[in-house]
Order: sequence, then structure tokens, then C-alpha cells
Amino acid sequence: MTRCVDSVGLWAGTGFFKGLDDKELQTAFSLADERRVGRHELLFRQDDPAALLYLLVEGRVKLTQLTPEGHQLLMRFVERGDMIGGVAVLSEAVYPVTAEAVVACRVLTWDGETMQGLMERFPKIALNALQHLATRVQELQRRVRELATERVEQRIARTLVRLAAQAGERSDEGVRIAMSLSRQDLGELTGTSLYTVSRTLSRWESDGLVESGRERVVIRRLHELKAIADDLPRNG
Repeated sequence: MTRCVDSVGLWAGTGFFKGLDDKELQTAFSLADERRVGRHELLFRQDDPAALLYLLVEGRVKLTQLTPEGHQLLMRFVERGDMIGGVAVLSEAVYPVTAEAVVACRVLTWDGETMQGLMERFPKIALNALQHLATRVQELQRRVRELATERVEQRIARTLVRLAAQAGERSDEGVRIAMSLSRQDLGELTGTSLYTVSRTLSRWESDGLVESGRERVVIRRLHELKAIADDLPRNG
């Protein structure tokens, strides 16, 4: 690993570092290590001791969780500028998920002790960390609610709409989700089977709502997909 203080300004409004001035940012980033991660390489495994906090500088990471029954769930994709492993700031915590690089990535890392020292020095970081962890809890609660109360079709539609907002690129075809997204990934994100995802997407393709291929999804009529996600009439 190497120390990294370049391009600090790019991350001034990011994650734990919102509201810090230039001098405070320079101090925080002077204590970061830089690491390059190859495609499909793991940053950490579920239940490993939470030693490092990560800032994703380049690339994309997916977070998965293995249930007690042995089923793998895809929790979410992490994009450039996102923080990963926020539990590292807590004493004796373990990572609740596995983090895998979808493509080659570059990350900055801080060990838990260093970040705790920064929090004591700059209380704004501690407040941001609390907000970060609270947001993750809210996301988990939302996922549980969706799995418990929404029809499968709703969950698939809502997930595609969410990914379009996160990584959508507009074109003449519609909105292309600019990430590798397999039907298996979509099944894990929505808590359903590959068969159900394939059947649903095939029906939507016939209706002209989406176009999908190998790890590729284009949303052709986003407003109708939003209506399905919100359980509204599609012509509404």
C-alpha cells in the first residue's frame, strides 16, 4: 500500500468527509493508504474482523451476504465515491457482508484506530459516520419491508428503477443500466429465483418495457416500470 493525498478535493463532499475544510481533508487523506484491487478480488469476507474502512475511488464493488441457510444475497452495488466497511470504526465489529470487486478497482483505506483518532480530532467525521451507518440500517429495513410486503414483479421493477437512478445512461433506446447485471444478480437483489426473473423480463420485453441480454438491461419505458414498482396502473 502507498500513502495517498492526491485529488483530495474530489472527495470533499463524500461519506465521512462532508463539511471538512481543505486543511482537515489534507490531514485525513494523508493518513489513508491506497490499494488496487483486481476484478473478482475480495476486499473482505463476511464475518472477518472489521479492520479497514474503504473509500472506492475507481471501479465498482458488490456486497453479498450468506444466509444461515446457505443462500447468497446480493445486497447492493457500491459505486465510485461510496464508503465501504463503516463498521470498522466500531470496536470488535465484524463485516456483515462480503465485498467483491466487479471490475478492477482503486480504493483508499483507513484502519479503525486511525479513523477513531480522526473522529476525536474532527467531530464532524463522527457525525458523518453516524449518519452513514444509520443510512445503511434504513436501507436494510427497506429491503426487509419490500421482501415481506411487495409482489415479486414490484420488487424487480423497483430494483431496476433504483439501479437506473444509480447508474443509468440515457440513449435513443431508453435508459441503459451502465453496469454488468446478470439475471442471477437481479434475482439475488430481489430475493427471488433466476426462473422468475427470466420469466418477468421476457414478459416485459414482449410488452416493450425493457430490453435485456447477457448482463445487460435497457429500460425502454421507465415511467411504466415506475408504475409497476409503485403498484399503480401502467397507463397512469
